[in-house]
Amino acid sequence: MRVTISRKAHFNAAHRLYRKDWTFEKNDAVFGKCNNPNFHGHNYELIVSVTGAIDPETGYVIDVKILADVIKEEVEDAFDHKNLNLDVAEFKDLNPTAENIVVVIWNKVRKRIESKFDLEVVLYETPRNFVTYKGE
Repeated sequence: MRVTISRKAHFNAAHRLYRKDWTFEKNDAVFGKCNNPNFHGHNYELIVSVTGAIDPETGYVIDVKILADVIKEEVEDAFDHKNLNLDVAEFKDLNPTAENIVVVIWNKVRKRIESKFDLEVVLYETPRNFVTYKGE
């Protein structure tokens, strides 16, 4: 029997969507207002889900406190109130789109969660726009 446990979290961050190797005009045509040279921000919401067998001793798949600590250390502390383009090393040469952000988050959390568990991260950039990554 496999069960999924999920933890919600959030962080606020600024970013600019653009490619350094493109002209401003091309960036503007592709990314629109998200190409603002002065950046723009989002109140990101995320759900991190871990799926695995229930431990017969504890009754847990994973202790939610451990999951909460991993999310705080790997995501909230690293991204909250930051400019993703300027302050987060993973985005020095990676466009901080929602798609790229969710993969970065998944990779950061994955290294802290035992490989016997499946991991999924859902990242909401806005209440209506969100991305999901399962490591595939």
